[in-house]
Amino acid sequence: MKAVLLINHGGPKMLRYGEAPDPTAGPGEVVVDIHAASVNAADYKVRLGGGRYSLSRFPHVLGRDFSGVVSAIGAGVTDFTVGDAVFGVTDQGIEGAYAEKIAIKAAIIAKKPDRLSHLEAAALGLTSLTALTAIEDTAHLKAGQTILIQGGAGGVAGFAVQLCKYLGATVITTASASNHPYVRGLGANQVIDYNAQDFTAIGSICDVAFDTVGGDVRAGCYAVLKPGGKLVWIAPAPEGFHPSRTDVETLRPNVIRDRAHLERMLALLDVDAVRPPTIVRYRLADAAEAHRVSEARHLQGKLVLEVR
Repeated sequence: MKAVLLINHGGPKMLRYGEAPDPTAGPGEVVVDIHAASVNAADYKVRLGGGRYSLSRFPHVLGRDFSGVVSAIGAGVTDFTVGDAVFGVTDQGIEGAYAEKIAIKAAIIAKKPDRLSHLEAAALGLTSLTALTAIEDTAHLKAGQTILIQGGAGGVAGFAVQLCKYLGATVITTASASNHPYVRGLGANQVIDYNAQDFTAIGSICDVAFDTVGGDVRAGCYAVLKPGGKLVWIAPAPEGFHPSRTDVETLRPNVIRDRAHLERMLALLDVDAVRPPTIVRYRLADAAEAHRVSEARHLQGKLVLEVR
């Protein structure tokens, strides 16, 4: 099969379009012929290496979420048949979606409804899992609460803006000026231009802060939280950083891969609580260029690789 191979840690030039062995379905697994694969920030971090992103073996196939069609069934799988359209996210610590085929546990993928294209399903996989786990399972956000979401135009944050609005929260988000109409369209009540404004000026009015940006932004998140508030993060703070307050919780969501969360996302789609993000398409062979855009971190929505 064709795949994008990471031949070593480094820049985008370390991604090479080439051949990889076809996967086979083990017990409890299916093989999916991939039609679309999403590009996530974690992908370029693995490519760069360092810390928990360092790899010991190359070549390596990146990619965590995908959509496609089941082409083979392993022993014990009874809930899918060959030809089913499915989507999902690879298990924690496993990658391989930048390819024409992938073998994956049947228990952690879901059937793709006709209303979603393969591009849209791939774009929603990891973003919805992450946002749902962060907002519902970790922050336990309630109607009437106020939340600050950092980087609202991104994939995870954009889903979170819609989810929080649906749950009945007041949603404040940060975004560059050009992305303000986009995030307001997602449901944000207030948008702060992070290039021109100090978001901490809103004061300690938030019950929850959701940090999808990381770095120096983390420190400012503490300034907007009420006593007893929660800071939920998915992007790391600077090395050696220590929380500045002891009267708030700092929480990292454990984004478990399962069908239940994927089907929760589909239920939200069915009631028009959320919608697929803006999608920028790249061919699988152009994954290196998609990485250059992803690493620049000025995104609106999601980058998705068209495989078929």
